[in-house]
Amino acid sequence: MQTLSIRGGRVLRPDMSVAEADVLVDREAGEILAVGPTLGGDETLDASDGLVIPGLVNAHTHVAMTLLRGHADDKPLDRWLREDIWPVEAALEPEDIEAGAELGVLEMIRSGTTGFADMYFEIDRTADVVERAGLRAVLGHGAISAGKDDEAARADIEESVEMARRFDGAAGGRISTAVMPHSLTTVTPELLELAATEAADAGVPVHYHANETVDEVEPIVEERGARPLEWARDLGLCGSEDFFAHGVHLDDAEIELLAETGTGVVHCPASNMKLASGMAPIQRLLDAGVAVGLGTDGAASNNDLDLFDEMRDAAMLGKLAADDASAVAAPDAVRMATAGGAAVLGLDAGRIEAGAAADFAVVDLDAPHLTPRHDPVSHLAYAARGSDVRHTVCDGDVLMRDREVLTLDEAAVMERATDRARALLERAGA
Repeated sequence: MQTLSIRGGRVLRPDMSVAEADVLVDREAGEILAVGPTLGGDETLDASDGLVIPGLVNAHTHVAMTLLRGHADDKPLDRWLREDIWPVEAALEPEDIEAGAELGVLEMIRSGTTGFADMYFEIDRTADVVERAGLRAVLGHGAISAGKDDEAARADIEESVEMARRFDGAAGGRISTAVMPHSLTTVTPELLELAATEAADAGVPVHYHANETVDEVEPIVEERGARPLEWARDLGLCGSEDFFAHGVHLDDAEIELLAETGTGVVHCPASNMKLASGMAPIQRLLDAGVAVGLGTDGAASNNDLDLFDEMRDAAMLGKLAADDASAVAAPDAVRMATAGGAAVLGLDAGRIEAGAAADFAVVDLDAPHLTPRHDPVSHLAYAARGSDVRHTVCDGDVLMRDREVLTLDEAAVMERATDRARALLERAGA
């Protein structure tokens, strides 16, 4: 057994307390062996003046959209998608997906994210990047019916199912999958039901967008005579392992439905603010016992993949939504970015304790904006930045040591992504 010891720092415990401790990892099993004083290992990571936290979990993103960062800003969701995003995505090539995924994964490693859920295209390319980079991921092909004839729309759902079956368990188990119909309004009812049936048969969850804007909610209420999630439940899309993104416009009955079914919600506060989608009722969801994770959404609508930013936004926006300064407190925001996201994605991670996956980051607290250290949990939610991460470890492997990413060539990744993004926009006439 090869072991790794993270020594000399403080550790964020599952109950959000902080204590001086070392962390001992079985590198071969990718598992935490012990948390306690003076734990030596075959290899050591220095955590002096640092806080060891669970690896952050980005529970909803479109990672290759890093190529569209800053391409189209300051528009509402429907116009943004139809006028700026979908026309460019129609010109995507597999090499673009790979380059964008590399850039996004590099950004996440540098900011302490060890797991993410990705809905996009060319899943084989993203899976290859995940395997090389060393992260953990839930991957799925985003299927859509809008703008397609019946045959093409059905083929898209079938591709989502086939990709889910093909890549589940890849990268030594670090990759799991989901069937991913894009949303309740961009996929036909028949194909949404097919996605739910095929996912259940494959033993994987369903992931989709729901209740993101008022314009997505009202047509369903008018046409179906039910709230979107009540209708989604009837289609088989609200199982205990299923999860959806946004949930901005939820009523009390839908929140109760989520608590009863165990369906997970991924909160994307930065994207929701930028697209003026609204303020999700996060405190009400937490009070009801709903599983809530955090996601950045894509870099085209955020515009970064830094979950520290997302924690701050979640806490701040949650207070405005509830009209209560005590709502979505710092521990809640940190928990959503760690254990909450892991629970939503079905990962045995998000906590630092014996038996958990060895996914964590070391945050350097020796910085002016993190001084004085009255409350490290407050600092994580309100003051820390992705650039404060010193080390990133996933599955027992060191992905970044002393801010040097070990699994990807940073300069080459950035150069390739820049070149592919420029060529993509030229092809798309954008």
